[in-house]
Amino acid sequence: MLEVAKRLVINEEGQGMAEYGLILAGIAVVVMVAITALGGRLTGLFDKILP
Repeated sequence: MLEVAKRLVINEEGQGMAEYGLILAGIAVVVMVAITALGGRLTGLFDKILP
């Protein structure tokens, strides 16, 4: 029983990958919000550039 607990504490590779996944998901949400907020401005800009 003690050996199983030691292995669970020592094995942190899965935890690190989960943290990276949460960070990437947060970045994706920020990018989507920024694109949504700037969407109208970008559409207007491209309409001026490309008639």
